[in-house]
Parts: sequence; C-alpha cells; structure tokens
Amino acid sequence: MSEQNRMELQMVSGGIINDDGVCGKGLAVQRWRGLAILACAVVAGLGPTPARAEYPDKIIKIVVPFAAGGGTDIMARTTAQEIQTDLGKPVIIENKPGAGTIIGTQTVATSEPDGYSLLMATFAHAVNPSLYKKLPFDPHKDFAAVSLIARSFNIVVVNPASKINSIADLIAEAKANPGKLNFGTFGTGTSAHLAGELFNAMAKVKMTAVPYKGAAPAISDLLGGQIDVMFTTVASAASLVAAGQLRALAVTSAERSAAFPQLPTVAEAGVPGYAAESWYGLYAPAKTPVPVIARLNQAIAKAVQSGAFKKLEANEGLIMVGSAPEDLDRYVSGEEERWRKLVKDANIEVQ
Repeated sequence: MSEQNRMELQMVSGGIINDDGVCGKGLAVQRWRGLAILACAVVAGLGPTPARAEYPDKIIKIVVPFAAGGGTDIMARTTAQEIQTDLGKPVIIENKPGAGTIIGTQTVATSEPDGYSLLMATFAHAVNPSLYKKLPFDPHKDFAAVSLIARSFNIVVVNPASKINSIADLIAEAKANPGKLNFGTFGTGTSAHLAGELFNAMAKVKMTAVPYKGAAPAISDLLGGQIDVMFTTVASAASLVAAGQLRALAVTSAERSAAFPQLPTVAEAGVPGYAAESWYGLYAPAKTPVPVIARLNQAIAKAVQSGAFKKLEANEGLIMVGSAPEDLDRYVSGEEERWRKLVKDANIEVQ
C-alpha cells in the first residue's frame, strides 16, 4: 500500500490502519463503524460489507425475576418507561418469578448477547451464590454489568402496641429473652432476613426468623401481634408508619434517610457499624457488545434524573445512582463477599 493511500484510508477510518497496512481494532472502529468497515474491506480486498443496524432496532425486554406488583417490578417498569423514550424503541417487562430469582436470571444468562434481553437484578444476585451450593449460571462470567440504578434500605418496625420504642429497647428485650423475640422475613436469604441476621450478629442477640411468602402476609402478622419486629422495605411500611399502624424505630442504611430524617440509623441507635441495604442493577448477557452496553448505560444515567425516578425516590426511599458498568461490578462483588460471611456464620441454608 502506498503512503498516500494509507493516509487517505487512515483519515476515512479514524486512524485504524496500523504500520503493516492491516485494519486494527479499538474504540475507533466502534465510533466510526460504517466508514471503518468499508475502509478495512478495501484494504483486505474483500469489497464493501453491509453496515449493521444501529442499536436498538427492535423491542427490548427487561426480565424481572419476581412476580408483578412488587418493588422490583415497579423499578423495572419505571426504567422501561424512561429509557424507551431515549432509545426510541419499546421496552417491555417480562416477569419470570421462581426459585429465589434463579429462573428469571437464568433466562437472561442464556439469551443472545445482543442487548435485547436484560435483567433487573437485586440483592439476590449477590447473595444466591452463598445460599445455593450450585447455580445454573455464574453471576459474574455469564453477565455484563450495565448500571447500578439505585440503592435502597430497610426500615425497622414494630406494632405500635409493643413496649419496644427504640433499638436500645429491642436489644434489651432480645437479650432478656434469647430466642423468644421473632422477626418476620420475605423468605430465607431475602434482604429482610439477612438484615435481621446481621442485627443478631452485631448486637449479639438471638431473635428467631419467621419466613413468609412476601411482605404483605408478614406485615399482616406484625399488625396482628403474631411476630415482634420486621426489617422491611420502605415501600411496604411507609404508609402504615404514616397512619400510625406501625412504629418505626430506625433505618438500616449507613446514613440517615432524606425520606425519614427523624429516624436514626441502626448504627447510631445502638449497633455501631451496622448497615444493610438492597439495590437494583441492570445486566445484559455476557459478551454483549461494548457499544450496546454504553448506549444502555447512557440511557440509564439520563433516566435516573427524570421526574418519574424522583417520585420513585421519595415514595420508595431510594437513593438513585446511575453508575458506570464497572462500578456495578465492584459494588456487587463487595456485597457478595460481605453477605457470604454472614450466611456462613449464621449457617443459613435454602431448603
């Protein structure tokens, strides 16, 4: 190849021709896809190559590994509503509950890595590797992170007729009656369960976990006096606290919540260092092209600034994030390591 031809092709392709006249790889190919492919084809003597359609060019699906109507479903639907405006294509929700989120998660793990099947992951994504001896997927190798959308926390609540008025009271009562106080959960290994087990470990008390099939039946029994306390989601308890039907003692986040500024954290109320939170993150199958991940991440970053998300932030007690993909990877790895120790120390097993 002559020097003049080389220079002309470098100009057209964004500088992706190397010293041997061979087309290189890199970000330039992604940014200047159409011209770069044509330039490389000319150099290789292959003739022009049809350009790939810009992403997205069809409907995108977000799989929710829970039933419709819960907090994760609401988050996914709000996300879909906001990003479809930016992406210019419909984004639909597919609810695939079951097996502690494993069924829905596996669906995405085995989907085509093209950006059209996504997963709305939660706390379970970081905890299931510790709860189950074997999973039909690898939470790290089989997924590509898109964005940590939001973090959330639980709220510690009791029946207003209870003599427990503070975290200090809860600790005192639990120490005076080891094993007799019970706390409701949404099932083994859920955020409500592990938040309570973390409290047991750090406050050096022994309360008994009582699993339910969801927040609603657990709260019903708390209202009825069948259980003593819950580490429940803000969405499930906020309206009941406001109506005086439940008494809130503290939030499980590391810092006080703007949604409940009057409530102390569990840490400042008597258990130094305590923090337990949930989260929502978007994943794609592993090997999804980097430009597709980048486009989705860009849409999420824009979405979390919307009025719909700000409303969700206030109603659900969320902390909006919209992180870079690598930040989601880092965050979830830290959560996985942290909860693995608790699951092992508390000998928690999924039946």
